[in-house]
Amino acid sequence: MNVCNEKCFGIDFESLIKFKRMRNTVNIGNISVGQGLPLVLISGPCVIENYDTTFEIASYLKDITQELDIPFIFKASYDKANRTSIKSYRGPGIVDGLKILERIKAELDVVILSDVHRINEISAAIRVLDIIQIPAFLCRQTDFLVEIAQTGKTLNIKKGQFLAPWDMNHAVEKVTATGNQRVLITERGTMFGYNNLVVDFRSIKIMQDTGCPVIFDATHSIQLPGGDGTSSGGQREFAPILAGAAVAAGADGIFMEVHPNPDKALCDGPNSLKLEILPELLAQLKAIKDVKQKFNGSG
Repeated sequence: MNVCNEKCFGIDFESLIKFKRMRNTVNIGNISVGQGLPLVLISGPCVIENYDTTFEIASYLKDITQELDIPFIFKASYDKANRTSIKSYRGPGIVDGLKILERIKAELDVVILSDVHRINEISAAIRVLDIIQIPAFLCRQTDFLVEIAQTGKTLNIKKGQFLAPWDMNHAVEKVTATGNQRVLITERGTMFGYNNLVVDFRSIKIMQDTGCPVIFDATHSIQLPGGDGTSSGGQREFAPILAGAAVAAGADGIFMEVHPNPDKALCDGPNSLKLEILPELLAQLKAIKDVKQKFNGSG
């Protein structure tokens, strides 16, 4: 398809500019994400290990978030195609993984998010997933973004570790050019030398200026990519600190990977949080959000 000066995928650029000038609210089922709205939690294990563990985590998270009145989106990957080593555990795969997610969705009545890595997975994934996550390494893949955007599903685009926050304008335009404005952006840190990430909290406001709600990924931001040689390391003790700072900086939601026993997790254990710390941590994050909205009158 040729790109002309006036229109792209049938949408004129004037509409895109108008979209970027306003803060958009994204609605997924009974959950709304955006400026002035309650803090949203996206959470779950890095990858599906089996049905029992996945259900245990999802059930625990639903109970906590209901008690604290925090909108909750369950996240688990059926396949992690971007592992450091070919020997790394990737998950049960799309067929078995989607069956587990579909079962949990039905039994717990939760909104489901998972990442999709290939175009040929889209048709199966959209039958189960409420939100399709674009992995950070794929956030610049134009054909991939457009193909998924055309499904009309809500997209959560993770900012590549290699991108400046203002570069996410282009990813958002690729999606909104199809007419799909159901877009979330997730900040997950920026490469700082080898095997290390840092967070620039200015990025939250900068990316919100695209018009999209911005989520902060507190656990991948303290990941040490490839830091353990054949797998990624992490410094999970810093995740609560960064999460609090992100909420204070105006993040619309927090993303956290959790596990009953992170040291035994089959994927991303070093940067996953223990379930037992969540009640106090989430209460603190909600309090920060409430104070910010009280004094600033916005998210």
